[in-house]
Amino acid sequence: MAINNDILDELIGTAKSEEDVFGKDGILKELSSKLVNRILEKELDNHLKEESKSTGKDNNKNYRNGYTKKKLKTSNGTIDIQTPRDRDSEFDPTFVRKRQRKLLGLDEKVLALYGRGMSTRDIQSFVQDLYGMEVSKELISDITDSINEEVKQWRLRALDELYPIVYIDGFVVKCKDNGTIKNRCVYIVFGINMSGTKEVLGIYLDGNEGAKYWLHVLNEIKNRGVQDILIICADGLKGLDDAITAAFPKTIMQTCIVHLIRCSLNFVPWQDRKAVVNDLKSIYKAKTVSDAESALDDFELTWGDKYPAAVKTWRRNWEKVIPFLDFPPDIRKVIYTTNSVESLNRQLRKSTKTKGHFPSEESVYKTLYLSITQAQKKWTMPVRDWTRALNQLCIMFEGRVPEKYTRGV
Repeated sequence: MAINNDILDELIGTAKSEEDVFGKDGILKELSSKLVNRILEKELDNHLKEESKSTGKDNNKNYRNGYTKKKLKTSNGTIDIQTPRDRDSEFDPTFVRKRQRKLLGLDEKVLALYGRGMSTRDIQSFVQDLYGMEVSKELISDITDSINEEVKQWRLRALDELYPIVYIDGFVVKCKDNGTIKNRCVYIVFGINMSGTKEVLGIYLDGNEGAKYWLHVLNEIKNRGVQDILIICADGLKGLDDAITAAFPKTIMQTCIVHLIRCSLNFVPWQDRKAVVNDLKSIYKAKTVSDAESALDDFELTWGDKYPAAVKTWRRNWEKVIPFLDFPPDIRKVIYTTNSVESLNRQLRKSTKTKGHFPSEESVYKTLYLSITQAQKKWTMPVRDWTRALNQLCIMFEGRVPEKYTRGV
């Protein structure tokens, strides 16, 4: 539909400022009200016409019977509308349903704000300042609670049968538990699927962390369809190794190098950290395992007497450090660090740190789900040439990649 300049000139009228057009009582708000009212009028016209056709009479006894006034919350503020009535009370408008007090655009905005970590009070103030609309806490709760079932279905959704790389990382939130506010660790299970794209497999709140807990998490993932994982990258999670051995015995466990570097630096004062980090690069950027072992020996000769605990950190985790060295440069960097999931976790922390504490586990899952939905819009491929990387994975994990994933590779 074309809107010509004459129509625009008439709409603009004597407007002279941005406030006159887009402000709380501007043209856009008035136009929204008139458009909604006009749509409702047209709906009733169509209803009466259809009724006449069904009876086959031109003098249909049903006719207009006044209006019902109400206020409707929209993304342009609260507007006054008049819902036309018919004499037989059979008219049920579809654009604005009976007893409906808000348009869907408002729901989307409230959910987006909630997913960015804004509290109920913050959302109230934001909507009031921007749209001149009073939104009750109860309405915000109703809007956010409306996605609880969606969140539940997302957490139980079916997963792919194979994931080449899965990361597990966590962060702490404050959550009320049996009337007491406690620190709870949220674990994000984050994968690269066979299309080379990122995917959050699940969100889990800590139980009694240990092999039993992690076995429960991995079995839950298996029950949702995952049959195999080629590599799991994580760090220092108690009991995870044993759980992986039990649930996915063929899976390679890779320690996150970034976490290991940070752990090493805990034993190094500020003035030496830059030099230590530079020497560590020769270890995790070595071309072969043999070269890496030589670099670790050199690192110990240089820093062993001064910072023995830093060296022991690498020696103690060595068997879980070196698996990524068997891979080509195309995918090595993606495997050995949890940077991808840590980037996501930074965004999730932003959405949780302003909350103070969560009233329930359900509210934690709801907030993180909305944050993940927002984050997904900006995700990029973690591996530039995924086809080449997939070729190499197929060779290195021969027999474990189903044929349907390798056609055309």
